[in-house]
Amino acid sequence: MTESRKPPIDMVTLNIISGILVSICRDMGVTLMRTSYSTIFSESLDFTCGLALPSGELIATGDFCPSMIGGMPLLLRSCVQEIPIDTLQPGDVLVHNDPYRGGLHTPEHTFFKPVFVDDEVIGFAVSIGHVCEVGGMAPAGFAGEATEVFHEGLRVPPVKLIRQGEDVPDIWRLLLANVRTPRYNYGDFRALIAATDLGEKRLAALVRKHGKASFLDNVRELMAYSERRMRAEIAKIPDGKYSFEDYMEDDGIEDKAYRIKATVFVQGDELIVDYTGSDPQAKGPINATLGVAWGASYNAVLQLTDSTIPKNSGCFRPIRVLAPPGSVVNVNFPGPSVGGNTETHCRIANCVMGALAPAVKARSAATDGASHSNFLFGGRDKETDEFFCCYDLTPVGWGGRSFADGNDAVGGINGNCPHTPVEVFEYRYPWHVEEFKLVNDSGGAGTFRGGLALSKTVRSLDTEMTFSYMSDRQKLAPWGLHGGLSGAMAELLMMRTGSADWLTITQAFNKPSPSKFANVPIRPGDRIRITSPAGGGWGPPEERDRASVAEDIAEGFVSVEQAVALYGFTLAAE
Repeated sequence: MTESRKPPIDMVTLNIISGILVSICRDMGVTLMRTSYSTIFSESLDFTCGLALPSGELIATGDFCPSMIGGMPLLLRSCVQEIPIDTLQPGDVLVHNDPYRGGLHTPEHTFFKPVFVDDEVIGFAVSIGHVCEVGGMAPAGFAGEATEVFHEGLRVPPVKLIRQGEDVPDIWRLLLANVRTPRYNYGDFRALIAATDLGEKRLAALVRKHGKASFLDNVRELMAYSERRMRAEIAKIPDGKYSFEDYMEDDGIEDKAYRIKATVFVQGDELIVDYTGSDPQAKGPINATLGVAWGASYNAVLQLTDSTIPKNSGCFRPIRVLAPPGSVVNVNFPGPSVGGNTETHCRIANCVMGALAPAVKARSAATDGASHSNFLFGGRDKETDEFFCCYDLTPVGWGGRSFADGNDAVGGINGNCPHTPVEVFEYRYPWHVEEFKLVNDSGGAGTFRGGLALSKTVRSLDTEMTFSYMSDRQKLAPWGLHGGLSGAMAELLMMRTGSADWLTITQAFNKPSPSKFANVPIRPGDRIRITSPAGGGWGPPEERDRASVAEDIAEGFVSVEQAVALYGFTLAAE
């Protein structure tokens, strides 16, 4: 008797389904952006949207925030373990932000909506976003002096926020009673839910169109296809053991650096990233969760491989991550971790990229500024007495590459987040932007120059506020690669009203860290100057094309003095 076999997958149908799935995720993100209240969503797009199977496997995602893409599978897995599939009903929406249940850090809220077809859960629509205000010791969530998770805001395990299409009032009241900006949080939560509503509707329609069996066959083949392509990419890397280490300059509590060590083992078409040797977890909030360690490792590998590989759980299967519990890359309860997904993620990803740089020289890049210079502030509106909060990001320079200079003033490697336009920032908040410019001579010198940093000076208008800050690279410069030089370091300075002196926060307020602190008072007329870090250079500076040096001078990116000192440029000869 002949064994029956399934017909081969139709590649045309497979590609159509893949494209539709990604399109659904992008539309979810656009819905979130257009309906949200806070600028961190509407302007900076600090979110991502995805679709998943009931098992928690990611099947598609939109092109939004990279740090959340790699962390999403662990979030999904922890959620379906705690809330069994058979307890879900049509119209349910779950929310979860617990860093110790696969979460990335407390501000990151994940919303899950099961997708039912013929009374069966066929998958999940997922939106995950960095909610600006989450309670805790500092407005806007980044408590740079936190020493335990309880300082960082309300921690929510997986719970049903909406049951069968109806709000669960007790959960809503609990969430909104613990934040300073309940109206804005309510609007942002509704935007995140609206994204899952759209995803659920579109995915259900797609499954009904193709049939459940055919759809699942195609999705499984799509993940297998991503896995094959990732394995082929890894197989191109010479087998071996590759190591690199870098440091977080301090944790906001103690003035000491914390080592992150990555050892990458390449074995055929598989890759293991081992963080054994990284320092024990810090007292302050720079620790990464396990989800961050996963996400940063995947992010680094995706940066070094073919960008057209579909982003789903299949492409992660050949990659294993070993992150020792109780270390700075896998924090144990109740250690703080709010800075882990913004600052430490960059360092983890760059360590993996630095380790693999000798093996994939043509695709390697010097480190980007690797910090978001997170600027957080809050206060009361003078007209309404309503509390306001803002989470603002500052772009960095990217590292030089084997074929081009690094990009100037763009989002960090883990964020992909645009800067809030000056006009929007001034309209929404009581600040005047006095200066907004690229920083000349900041990019690391090299055959290909590092991208330039950005400097922004703001003056407080008529409202008393407090501000907090979470950054890095003020003591340890972004590194160059293959003979390239380091990029310029970050800086934050403050000028109090009535003074003419620019001071660091350590000088002005005796804070242990100039880059990580909380609740500094702001009075009308105070000024703050934020300078982001620049990208490192790639290759020896003396090998840089002379015409490129001359163009940099003409554009004001590089001074004549630096061109002469670092590139050997001679005006008379040129």
